[in-house]
Amino acid sequence: MQIIPVIISGGAGTRLWPVSREAFPKPLLKLADGESLLQKTFKRATLFDDVPEVVLVTNRETYFLTRDECQEVNGDQIPLGFVLEPFGRNTAGAVASAACWIAQHHGEGAVMLVLPADHLIEDLDKFRSAVDAAAAAAIEGRIVTFGIRPTAPETGYGYIEFDSEQGLDGVHPVVRFVEKPKLDVAEAMLAGGKHLWNSGMFCFSARTILKEFARFTPDMLTACERSISAGAVSTANGCRSVELEPSQFKHVTDISIDYAVMEKSDRVSIVPSDMGWSDIGSWHSISELTPPDSQGNRIYGEALLHGVSNCYIKSDARVVGAVGVDNLIIVDTPDALLVANRDCTQDVKHIVGQLKRNGHESYKIHKTAHRPWGTYTVLEESDRFKIKRIVVKPGAQLSLQMHHHRSEHWIVVSGTADVVNGDQVISLQPNQSTYIPAGHKHRLINPGVMDLVLIEVQCGEYLGEDDIVRFEDKYGRAN
Repeated sequence: MQIIPVIISGGAGTRLWPVSREAFPKPLLKLADGESLLQKTFKRATLFDDVPEVVLVTNRETYFLTRDECQEVNGDQIPLGFVLEPFGRNTAGAVASAACWIAQHHGEGAVMLVLPADHLIEDLDKFRSAVDAAAAAAIEGRIVTFGIRPTAPETGYGYIEFDSEQGLDGVHPVVRFVEKPKLDVAEAMLAGGKHLWNSGMFCFSARTILKEFARFTPDMLTACERSISAGAVSTANGCRSVELEPSQFKHVTDISIDYAVMEKSDRVSIVPSDMGWSDIGSWHSISELTPPDSQGNRIYGEALLHGVSNCYIKSDARVVGAVGVDNLIIVDTPDALLVANRDCTQDVKHIVGQLKRNGHESYKIHKTAHRPWGTYTVLEESDRFKIKRIVVKPGAQLSLQMHHHRSEHWIVVSGTADVVNGDQVISLQPNQSTYIPAGHKHRLINPGVMDLVLIEVQCGEYLGEDDIVRFEDKYGRAN
């Protein structure tokens, strides 16, 4: 039986700011072992035999980051397909678009395994067993969700009531979905034994889920189909992708698949499991992944402590000093610092909302921004100048471009640069430089086998990233 995993990798993860941001979403967050949540999901999704393709639904702006993360653990073993959204429309639109894509390329009988990219699962053997049971039911036309046997009266999860007396081969009928409950209701459901945590993972055939979308949300399905049909399709580097057409996709309803289909359909079943599932939704849940020391502290990075207990401290670059504090979350990044009570980490999203309302860029991007060709880091900036450290990957190149309002100086630090500067094509070695006046077409290429590192000094009346006209671009970003 072939299973096509569909990984939903989106969402800004506002409760995991300042590491998670709109341009660097939660699934890309690295855990203590160096793997990202997305990479762990990808490895879990490819445990099955003969996976013909892994389909990832993500935002167009994070495509290259998402692709690189997957290729790092996949190599060229399994083909990758990407459904690229111009903007978020919740899980119903993501799943419907993926189902249309899979039906088109693999047939309507293809079995889809839908996995959010921000979950962790400890027991992979139980995960595989649950998927095998769900896939068998999916072939018979069932829509199967995965229910996690609760270990505590959790109020942050939705619940699913199931019929434990009915069912076959570990698959049971769903009685009803329950919203996130109050504590007393959660305690009663835990004691009753008939409710499971809603994991947000699903298994069904493309045919079945498309029929249910047509039954309950026909307008939304039509918008998804038109977005696919009018979308730009490309094949490169072992990946194929479709960019959903924005003017059609804007008609997709912003609704979860639970509300759109699961709570209405009479085809829904559930597989109960205790696979060690957890939803990584806050810094409190992240902190629980690291074993505490004798004082209850969990440290990621370098920290000096005196009289500190029950704290989680994460810093990738700077030394953190803490004195006489208890029960705190401290997360330090180059441009933002979070200090929160461990019991209030769900409220971090309010800080992000305030940053967004104030127009502060730290809600969206880091000091180091990722691009298809590499990264740039803003070292210093003022009204009329900006200094960047630019790293270009081997064989990569920036677009052929021009700026109206700024000139640029490039100084090579390491590696070799081929530079198009107006009518000139020059090669630069370390400690050599070039000047690019405003209005000149220019391009930067790394012809070598090691990273090209250079310092860029911008001067001008306007230094915004939108002052760019692209004439040619190998990554499809030309104007």
